[in-house]
Amino acid sequence: MIQDEFTHLDEQGDVRMVDVSSKPGTARSATAIGYIAMNPATISLLQAGSMPKGNVLTTAKIAGIQAAKQTSSLIPMCHQLALSWVDVGFSLEDDRILIEATARTREATGVEMEALMAVSTAAMTIYDMCKAVDKGMEVGGIRLVSKRGGKSGATGYRPEKAGVLVMSDSVSRGQGSDRSGALLKEGLLQAGCNSVRLEIVPDDPEEMKRAFKALLDDGCQLVLTSGGTGLGPRDVTVETLVPLFTRRLPGVEQALFSWGQQKVRTAMLSRLAAGMVDSAMVILLPGSPSAASDALEVLIPAIFHAFPMIDGEGHE
Repeated sequence: MIQDEFTHLDEQGDVRMVDVSSKPGTARSATAIGYIAMNPATISLLQAGSMPKGNVLTTAKIAGIQAAKQTSSLIPMCHQLALSWVDVGFSLEDDRILIEATARTREATGVEMEALMAVSTAAMTIYDMCKAVDKGMEVGGIRLVSKRGGKSGATGYRPEKAGVLVMSDSVSRGQGSDRSGALLKEGLLQAGCNSVRLEIVPDDPEEMKRAFKALLDDGCQLVLTSGGTGLGPRDVTVETLVPLFTRRLPGVEQALFSWGQQKVRTAMLSRLAAGMVDSAMVILLPGSPSAASDALEVLIPAIFHAFPMIDGEGHE
């Protein structure tokens, strides 16, 4: 019967890790809490240091930290992370011990499982060390209370309107299909932008400026362009649009260059650019689908933090 159940599960679909290799590493943290309930007399013995197995809370703290570092070995689809810091703390009440654990890393995925594992293991260690004097202990309330970094750590602000401008002679003539612009538009919509307008024009300066101005006049607060940043004779996006910038955004450019060169050495040949045109943010990207995907990974959601500042609201 057990074999039949596993066969049924296999037929429903396989299991796999989530591929985070395309995501940049960022500072991330998570905090989890829980408790272990016990008799007040057990709390008194613990405070007096009279437990048969020794110092309960010190042992539980070490166990929680060690467990956080071993999470990927215990949870099958959990990524192996280089943890920067883990801490486990305790608060004693009349009939329970409250447990709180925080984990930090600079990786491409979050550390909530590590924080939860630290709380769970600390609670079970307390149980093990106190079970000789208290048979009725109960572990519960284990949950995540905060998570920072990645998409969870960004501002909740999203531009009401965004624009995507694709520069391509072949696509504008109907001789090719647009993949990069579609990826950028879908990425912005999935990130929470309410409206994303997509325009496709040939590699012609006048057509570019006309379409670009139309996006700004339509109220687009963020414009991503695709194509025309290379070294070919028709690659004139930078020469056409950068002179319209009222400010440059070198940090955005550096982040995009850095991430691109980690993946493709020829990314150094791109002339991507980022800046402001009055209150609108404009980012000129290479035209390949991989460049569009990479840009979404780097930019979203970090660039959304800029818009409250642009509106004069200061830092969140």
